[in-house]
Amino acid sequence: MADHGESRVAHPGLITFSVMLATVMQVLDTTIVNVALPHMQGALSATQDQIAWLLTSYIVATAIATPLTGWASGRLGRKRVFMWSVAVFTLMSLFCGIAGSLSEMVLFRVLQGIAGAALVPLSQSILLDAYPREKHGSAMALWGVGIMIGPILGPTLGGYLTEYANWRWVFFINLPVGVLAWVMIGSFVSETRRHRDIPFDMIGFAFLSLGIGALQLMLDRGERLDWFDSGEIVVEAALALLGFYIFTAHAATTQHPFLSLRLLADRNYATSLLFIFIVGIILFATLALMPPFMEQLLGYPVLMTGLLLAPRGLGTMISMMVVGRLMARIDPRWIIITGFLLTAESLWEMSGFNLDVSDWDLVRTGIVQGLGLGAIFVPLSAIAYATLEPEYRNEAASVFSLLRNLGSSVGISIMVAQISRSMQENHLTIAESINPFNPWFWQQGMQPVLDPASQSGLAVLNAMVVRQAGLIAYTNDFVVMMWLALLTAPLVLMLKGRPAGGK
Repeated sequence: MADHGESRVAHPGLITFSVMLATVMQVLDTTIVNVALPHMQGALSATQDQIAWLLTSYIVATAIATPLTGWASGRLGRKRVFMWSVAVFTLMSLFCGIAGSLSEMVLFRVLQGIAGAALVPLSQSILLDAYPREKHGSAMALWGVGIMIGPILGPTLGGYLTEYANWRWVFFINLPVGVLAWVMIGSFVSETRRHRDIPFDMIGFAFLSLGIGALQLMLDRGERLDWFDSGEIVVEAALALLGFYIFTAHAATTQHPFLSLRLLADRNYATSLLFIFIVGIILFATLALMPPFMEQLLGYPVLMTGLLLAPRGLGTMISMMVVGRLMARIDPRWIIITGFLLTAESLWEMSGFNLDVSDWDLVRTGIVQGLGLGAIFVPLSAIAYATLEPEYRNEAASVFSLLRNLGSSVGISIMVAQISRSMQENHLTIAESINPFNPWFWQQGMQPVLDPASQSGLAVLNAMVVRQAGLIAYTNDFVVMMWLALLTAPLVLMLKGRPAGGK
């Protein structure tokens, strides 16, 4: 059996390919389903609120199960946990594809989320063990490609499958990938040492699960239920605070906590958790905002939206490949700072979008943002573990993945809520100036069409106001994320300056 040390392993290339198959499959599934939801809603005879549970159940199940990864891989063996996760995830994909009712679909999505929770953190720790320390930058570049490309390509692939095949194929596409990944993992990945004496901290796990589950439910359902005007959201917020408080107090006082707080004693790792949380906000919030911006305000069809967003993934891939080679020569902190500045620059350009923005501007800003996020993700993923003992990698990777997911949930919830409020405020402000005494009316050549005294004119004017109010709301969100990236960049100097490949 292999240990967690820095020893060489056989077939690192095949190990990389096998674990990346599983990782891409799981990450892709977080976004590919979104595009098919309207079609699934009709096929399953569900309301909009009911069909949203297909996303909510998956997100909550994944978040709760992610922290289990460290304990399960230590007790049962990393390879065994990884293979079972791939097998169950693939099987649940099949069941989701053939489900005939909403209740069946929600159940299978919960099981799929539980099974998929371990794939991302374990793939990261496997790659860190498969390569010597001086090649961790390149290993994290390969790993990062799958993590970052999956969410970006998901809408494109989901739109294509839904348009030209059937919504069930967004699940069936996982079957050949999962089978191939399972066979290759079984053939090339070595097992780690099992520690059968590791106790399971049920109290810590229960209250951490309560905190994470309640927080995810609050973030996912808050906008639909009008946030704290809803009793459900108030209860979920209270349960989240209670769960996290008791978990922290328990972890600080028990001898064998579910998650060791000693991980936070490593400055590089603790600081990296903050940055990956912020990356989750910027990456996933932007991905969540761009499709409705392009489809509802600019009038793009679903498939064209996916095609115009896909180059963002190309920028990420190029950046990761280049950065993986530069990390041995350049202080990773300056690479991360450059990444945040590139991301901020792209968001600044996006804040200047109008309703006549060109296809090229959408593609170009996406590529620049992809370059920036790739420059952040690779060195951050490597430097987080640079000073951490190898035996902590499984547990540390699960927390790292959890913070990225929580960041995405927080970012999407805050930005979508901000758009909703901003659109209402902007609509009222713009509507106040819509009257026959406004000189703007006399400058138009279509006064009868825009006559607010007629029903048709009022409808046309309202549509124009809605689009303008929406544009302002989206660009305001881009400004907020731009400042978040700019203000975060100097904090990177809190990391230790030792190169990731250093001794």
